[in-house]
Amino acid sequence: MKKVLIVICLCSLSLEASLAATNEQAAVSSPASPTDTRYGLFDFLDRRSEYGQGVFPEPFLVDDSDLEPNEVRFDWLHLEANGSRSDTAKAEIEKGFGLMTLELEVPYERDRAGGATTQGLGNIDVGARHPFCQFVSASGFVDATFGAGIEVGIPTGSALSKNAELVPKIFNDLKVGNFTAQAILGYSTLFGPGDAGGSQTFEYGFVFGYTVAHNQLPLPQVLEVIPFLELVGETELNKESPGHNTLLGNAGLRFNLKAIGRVQPRPGIGFVFPLDSGARADARWGVITSLVFQF
Repeated sequence: MKKVLIVICLCSLSLEASLAATNEQAAVSSPASPTDTRYGLFDFLDRRSEYGQGVFPEPFLVDDSDLEPNEVRFDWLHLEANGSRSDTAKAEIEKGFGLMTLELEVPYERDRAGGATTQGLGNIDVGARHPFCQFVSASGFVDATFGAGIEVGIPTGSALSKNAELVPKIFNDLKVGNFTAQAILGYSTLFGPGDAGGSQTFEYGFVFGYTVAHNQLPLPQVLEVIPFLELVGETELNKESPGHNTLLGNAGLRFNLKAIGRVQPRPGIGFVFPLDSGARADARWGVITSLVFQF
């Protein structure tokens, strides 16, 4: 009887050890469950998201909303209307810290109308943005990121920069296959002297792009070609003309080139056009060029 009990105990211990080893092997070989990819505050973020991995094209007129680890860019915008023209050159640097992106913009503008020329530094803009919620489908085909940001415009005292500006924002970056859509909404308030002080404006922008890979369009030294359409607008909320709206469109191409060492150039060009009467008062047509260096 004792021998039988001993044999039963040994068999039981052997079975438990076998099951434990099997479970451990299954845990190692099986992929992580979807809940394992969640992190951040209230597990609202998802590690599978491609936010910040270069899948969203850098906008031209619309404020950037993607995570930019290290980026320098130079833009030039030329607009013409009836008897007037405007040229704006802008230098920008963006730096990522984790999921937060900090940015600094320095624009220089030259306007000519009625034979008179006005030029000078515009507001120096300092901004920050961070995602707060992400959704990624099981296959990764749909990838959406929601976030918030803030921008502060520091006046330089030039003829074109007299008022400080504060703009809190919210944004959404959506990827569906090769198609991307970026949206950003902001509430601008000006502070300082003159009639512009106290002005409040609702700002909005949308960017739609489609990524064409090198194997689909094998251009030399080009990794991706991204045709895009931008819509950028402003609606005045107070002062003399509440409800007055301006809406511009911009259609063009962004090229993601092969890296040169650690630096990847991303040049682009777009044609700017008005979409409502408010925008036609300031611009009949325009051209914008953008050169981005990511490293």
